[in-house]
Amino acid sequence: RGISSDERPKRPLTAYFRFLKEHRFGFKEKNPEMSNMELVKKLAGAWKELPASQKQVYEEARKTDWQRYEEQLAAYKAQLTPSQAAALKEERRKRLAKRRSFRAKRELTVLGKPKRPRTGFNIFVSEHFQESEGISPVAKLKQLFDAWQKLSSSQKQPYLQLAEDDKVRYENEMKSWEAKMVELGREDLIRSRKQKPKPKTAETAKKAGTVKASSREKKAKLKLKKSEE
Repeated sequence: RGISSDERPKRPLTAYFRFLKEHRFGFKEKNPEMSNMELVKKLAGAWKELPASQKQVYEEARKTDWQRYEEQLAAYKAQLTPSQAAALKEERRKRLAKRRSFRAKRELTVLGKPKRPRTGFNIFVSEHFQESEGISPVAKLKQLFDAWQKLSSSQKQPYLQLAEDDKVRYENEMKSWEAKMVELGREDLIRSRKQKPKPKTAETAKKAGTVKASSREKKAKLKLKKSEE
């Protein structure tokens, strides 16, 4: 309590990033037509051509700042109680996990991973969201959830059938995508055999679908409750 990870001393810049920070504005003024990506490439080229003696200036500045950083970090850690240190460690772990998750999702988007199949409720929401009443998206979603709950099995069936069709689309696209990932040497992105759906009989599939639909509705209801709180 009373201690934030924002108060932790910031790691000093590397020699290269010091160079970038110092010369970026000047390069931008001389090359206003350049995009940020082009500008960074030009700066990287300038750094590469910089004589070793001039690079050393930036490296010495980094060493000086690094020594100061270690002293400040030691003082910062010394003021922490064991519980504060543990809390900050957990905060940092969560932050890094969130960052890794974001990068992983972004990578999958770049690699063109197929979108997961939609549920019958998802399809119902997308079809009726614009016309539903409600001031906020949360209010609209709550109204649609209540409407979905009141639908009879026969009324839900068209949406559930579309969801089944979307599952077929997803599985076909995933097979092609995973084959492509194997070619690229990214077997780490391939689903394990345990994750792949097993063949089901009509009766088993029907029972599983009922259980899953009920589970999804419960999850949706829980999310609505949390958002309202």
